[in-house]
Amino acid sequence: MADIDNKDQAEMDPADMEDVEDVEEEETGEDENSKARQLTVQMMQNPQILAALQERLDGLNGSPSGYIESLPKVVKRRVNALKNLQVKCAHIEAKFYEEVHALERKYAALYQPLFDKRSDIVKAAYEPTDEECEWKADEEEELTDEMKDKAKLDEEKKDEEKEDPKGIPEFWLTVFKNVDLLSDMLQEHDEPILKHLQDIKVKFSDPGQPMSFTLEFHFEPNDFFTNTVLSKTYKMRSEPDENDPFSFDGPEIISCTGCTIDWTKGKNVTLKTIKKKQKHKGRGTVRTVTKTVPNDSFFNFFTPPEVPENGELDEDSEAVLAADFEIGHFIRERIVPRAVLYFTGEAIEDDDDDYDEEGEEADDEEGEEEADEENDPDYDPKKDATPPAECKQQ
Repeated sequence: MADIDNKDQAEMDPADMEDVEDVEEEETGEDENSKARQLTVQMMQNPQILAALQERLDGLNGSPSGYIESLPKVVKRRVNALKNLQVKCAHIEAKFYEEVHALERKYAALYQPLFDKRSDIVKAAYEPTDEECEWKADEEEELTDEMKDKAKLDEEKKDEEKEDPKGIPEFWLTVFKNVDLLSDMLQEHDEPILKHLQDIKVKFSDPGQPMSFTLEFHFEPNDFFTNTVLSKTYKMRSEPDENDPFSFDGPEIISCTGCTIDWTKGKNVTLKTIKKKQKHKGRGTVRTVTKTVPNDSFFNFFTPPEVPENGELDEDSEAVLAADFEIGHFIRERIVPRAVLYFTGEAIEDDDDDYDEEGEEADDEEGEEEADEENDPDYDPKKDATPPAECKQQ
């Protein structure tokens, strides 16, 4: 039978053979396309592959397309002229940010009396009047007079049962614990110290001096150190880099300087004592050695890595400084101006609400799609039993 098939195949017209080959190739192509689609789906379900793909795409982003190189020489000259104009724009932008810094300094002086009063209330140096304490919360608008009176009596009863606290206890510690960026730095042994933190102030550099700002942490007398103020200064630069002027994107922190903490003996939480057993190689005797090593603590914030004159740092130091600069900016721009909202959690709730709203919108859209499918007479839920690839990733 095999011989007959071979004979028939040999006697076939070459044109017919081409038709057969075309059909086979077409069928094989469909199979390959199907396999390729299946492989693509599997790949897109793998988070590691997606991450690698995104990294590759990010690397391609901004890469030259070859169009500029193909331009005539006379056009390239004009492009160079535009780039020179862009450099001048960068220098003007740097001057703009210098004036912004001067405005920050001006308005900081206007804010400071309010921040000083905030500090006085927190540390019980000033008791606000009834008028200053009036605050109409949104939920109180819906309460009846009877409910308001009952709530007021309950509060008064609770106040009578408790000792009268001074100021607002643990104000700044609560702020730190409410903010992820800061709470990640806190250790359990830091908390008793931060209970004594009374205020955080921002001081800007004087006019005519290089751009900088200083964070001042004011402490009441305590058993841990003798300092009343712990400070940290961030030096900034607002000028384009001569070697890469187009990278300029506003002022950048170039270095920071901490302060020396005068710890009380035995209270330094940035160090810890460990004991190690050592065995003598010859005699075989064992001795215990006490060694002092660095310890995780928020107060390491005041001893950042030093930046060498050449500006070169190892990767670990660069990572520490990058995180340090982010924290410094955040304290200056968010924590100090809005401290009470971080104390109550309202500033954090506002951030969370933004994400919740996006999630609700997405849920609504999915609900609408499901409703449309259910109203579709041709819709078969069995065919849609397998979730799409994007759902499998979650």
